[in-house]
Parts: sequence; structure tokens; C-alpha cells
Amino acid sequence: MSITKKVSVLAVGLGMVGTLAACGSSSDDAGGSGSGGSKTVTLVSHDSWAASKDVIAAFEKESGYQVKVLEDGDAGQAVNKAILTKDNPQGDVFFGVDNTLLSRALDNGLFQPYEAKGSDQVRPEYRTDQDKHRVTPVDTGDICVNYDKAYFSKHGLTPPTSFDDLLKPEYKDLLVTENAGSSSPGLGFLLGTAAQYGDDGWEGYWKKLKANGVKVVDSWEQAYNEEFSGSAGGKKAKGDRPLVVSYASSPPVEVVYADPQPATAPTGVADGTCFRQVEYAGLLSNARNPEGGRALLDFLLSKSFQEDMPLNMFVYPVREGAQVPEVFSKFGPQAKDPQTLDPAKIAGNRDQWVKSWTSLVLK
Repeated sequence: MSITKKVSVLAVGLGMVGTLAACGSSSDDAGGSGSGGSKTVTLVSHDSWAASKDVIAAFEKESGYQVKVLEDGDAGQAVNKAILTKDNPQGDVFFGVDNTLLSRALDNGLFQPYEAKGSDQVRPEYRTDQDKHRVTPVDTGDICVNYDKAYFSKHGLTPPTSFDDLLKPEYKDLLVTENAGSSSPGLGFLLGTAAQYGDDGWEGYWKKLKANGVKVVDSWEQAYNEEFSGSAGGKKAKGDRPLVVSYASSPPVEVVYADPQPATAPTGVADGTCFRQVEYAGLLSNARNPEGGRALLDFLLSKSFQEDMPLNMFVYPVREGAQVPEVFSKFGPQAKDPQTLDPAKIAGNRDQWVKSWTSLVLK
């Protein structure tokens, strides 16, 4: 969910199963805890996990558990790997599966039930799997097209505000997006168009978008930090695409990490192109330290962690009453009316949509 999260949703080849399964260690250290009562609890996550040291230290002091974090690459790859190693997991808690891929994790029995303390404080719209409590909502954010303000000002163009706008000739060859089969924002953008245009219209939309010069790259990192002209990384890489599929929370990054900090964000968000994601964590089915895992899930819903997330992972908390820093809410407000899809709709269509999108856009 964070702006650096890059997710692969391609099916893992059968030839990789043995290799990935071998990655699950039987040792107490790798698993985070063993039957000997180790006080280490291991969190498996995508490579964009981030939290303040003092917040983690406070949890460790209060709980008595030492947190070990295993950042396992792109989130979708991490989900696939966790499924393949579920009988001998790498850790105790998995963080980073979002609503676009949740059914894959649940259908494969990745998590065991646990209702985390503080679940009653989660905003109702983000709750899911309420009958079994296999996952805990942790954060939310919006996938949206971002634009380079300087480019549009220089060229006397009005930035696009909607999906339809992206088809206009004045935006030809300006947009870069991520592969829907190898990137979380790429998949989210695809789902946003499916929600906007329906089963009978999204493919026609993508045919027009392809004709209008959309560029597709594998990952968010490549799109945002190499191809996009509005980001700090893109400027260094001499990126030439002033439109990119990223997050509504991307503009605050360009402010917070700038030195000196600008009065306004150099990038903006096309509010009518957004798709809402919710990110979850769960207790792995064969966790070797389930007690530590439950304590860690409780912590992820604590007010201290929820309020720590915005300026670390650049996502919004799901807990009622959790405060968001002004710089985050000012430059990265949530979309007012984002596209959404019922989880069952995503589960029933995701793989076929990605397959059709791949044939349509990449071939």
C-alpha cells in the first residue's frame, strides 16, 4: 500500500514451487519463534515496511517480544511465496496483502483466525472477513494518476482529472503506468477502469489508451522514480512522462523529503482516476510463535502505530480517531469519490482481467 509497494500478481510457475518452499526455514531464528519459547516475533512483509524505531521499541518493551522484520520483495511475490511456504512459514505475521489480492491468500489458507484487539475501532468500511477474522485491516490509500505541475504549466495545458481525460489527444504519449501483472498500482489502475467502465467497457477503454501512447513498465519504482518527470528521482533520471499511475499520498513525499521543503507539492493528483486499496495483516497458519503474532497484530491496530504510519509508509490509518500529520493530509488528501469493487467481484474476475489486459496492451 505504501508508495513504494510493487506487487507481482503473475502466477508462480510450478518449477518455482520447490525452490520457494525450501525458503521456509525450520530453525527458530528464521521462523521468529520456536517451541523453546523464543521471545522473537517475525513479521513478513513487502519491501516497503517502515516504522519509527521508538514506536517499535515501545512495543518490544511492553510486550517482551523482539520484532524481526523480513522484507520479502514485491508484495505480490511475497504473498505467493507465503502461500507456497505456508506449511513451514518464514515468520509469524504477514503484512501487506491488499484487497486486490486478498482472496488469493484466503482461498489458500494462508492465515489462521484471530480478532485483534482494537478491531472494534476499525472504520466499518474497511472491515472484512468478519465471520472468520482471518485478516486485520491496517491501512488504506488511493491509487491515482499523478501529474507534474511544472510540465503542464510550461506547456499551457490543464492537467487531466478523469479516466476519460487520459484519452484526449493533448495527453498523447504523456502517461506511464505499471504492468497490471507485476505491480500493485498497475493492477489497481486496471481495477479502477473496470469499475468505471464495467465488464463491457474496460477493454475498449484500454484499446483507446494504448492508441493514445500509454507506456507500460514493470514496477512502480521504474514508473515513478525513472519515467515520471515530476518526482525527485524522475528528474535525476531525466524522465519524460509527466503523468504516472501512483498514489494520492505521493505528493507529500515530494514535500517531506525535499530540502528545503517547498510551500506547495510539485506534483498533483487527478482525483477522478482513483481506486481505493485496503491493506491487511494476518497470523500465519503455521506460525511458530502464535502468541507473539497475536501481540504484534494488536500492536498494528494500536493508536501509536496507526498514527506512525502516514509519514513512514505514506498511507492512511484505518483506526477511528487516529490523527494524521498536517503535512500529510494537506498534500495527500484521500480521494473524495474513489472507485471501488466488491471483493467477490475482484476474486471472480482478477486473473481473467489481468490475462485479457496482458493480451490487449502488451502484445
